Amino acid sequence: MNIGPRPRRLIRTGAALSALGLASLSLAACGSGSGDNGKVKVAASFYPMAYLAQQIGGDHVEVQNLTKPGTEPHDLELSPKQTGELSEADLIVYLKGLQPAVDEAVDQSGVKNIADATSFTTLEKHGTDVHGEEGHDEHGEKGHEEHGEKGHEEHEGHDHGEDAAGDPHVWLDPVRYSEVAEGVGKKLQKADPDHKDEYKKNTEKLVSRLKDLDKDFKDGLKKKKTDTFITTHAAFGYLAERYGLHEEAVSGIDPESEPSAARMKELHKVAKKDDVDTVFFENTASDKTAKTLAGDLRLKTSVLSPIETIKDPKKDDYFSVMHQNLTALKTALDAQ
Repeated sequence: MNIGPRPRRLIRTGAALSALGLASLSLAACGSGSGDNGKVKVAASFYPMAYLAQQIGGDHVEVQNLTKPGTEPHDLELSPKQTGELSEADLIVYLKGLQPAVDEAVDQSGVKNIADATSFTTLEKHGTDVHGEEGHDEHGEKGHEEHGEKGHEEHEGHDHGEDAAGDPHVWLDPVRYSEVAEGVGKKLQKADPDHKDEYKKNTEKLVSRLKDLDKDFKDGLKKKKTDTFITTHAAFGYLAERYGLHEEAVSGIDPESEPSAARMKELHKVAKKDDVDTVFFENTASDKTAKTLAGDLRLKTSVLSPIETIKDPKKDDYFSVMHQNLTALKTALDAQ
């Protein structure tokens, strides 16, 4: 899966698949097994995957997040040491298509137990313009009959450089994220059947929390005065679709891409027409574009986190940041 026109210089694996890296992979593949401390070794590609593994695995797992806190995950390059460590994992949890360097290393790893998030849920195409259509906020009850086949048809006309596999930001929709959690839970049970019952219990607990989060968003956004929000990064397509919102992104899936003059002009019209009063930017990227647009239109700026990484995991986690996002959206959409 290709997530769009991300600059090629950012996604080359470089030295990661040098002769040294390949040697590490082949040697380590022979010695795959549980860690010295008896825990299951899990390699996770970036924060949302690492969080699932830790919550489900609990004390029985040792999770290595390949993407350091505060680092942009799309741009990850792996060192020969990391590729070697990846091949020693008992389980790899990743999201295919988000990090090409990881995709390539996983293919070379020889690891038996692999949990690919994209295989546990449905993906759709999203880009700079995502319309929350009537009935989308009911997806939680309806399941994925519409969300899959019908969803792909609805978005067929919006081609923003992604391939048919679609937008990778599934973790920002609590319902889809819970589907991924269930898939990861089953893979962990297979990798470590001795603790199967505990992993199953932890998965059910996490899915229950995600159902509560889904309800919080539905209830919190029920009385919104407007459904349109502007963001610098088109990461919130699934969230917008789930709760009947309309995302207008300054740029596409790539948070660093520069918007065209025509796109900025279009956003000026959208902001006036749909009574938008806030331009969102993400906390790990520059706020320059958001401030420029907000300044031109005399709008406010605020943070909406795509939760691709968390700077301080001891202070925040997935649920706390999702609730911060909900508060920010309620304020911007006048849903008090």
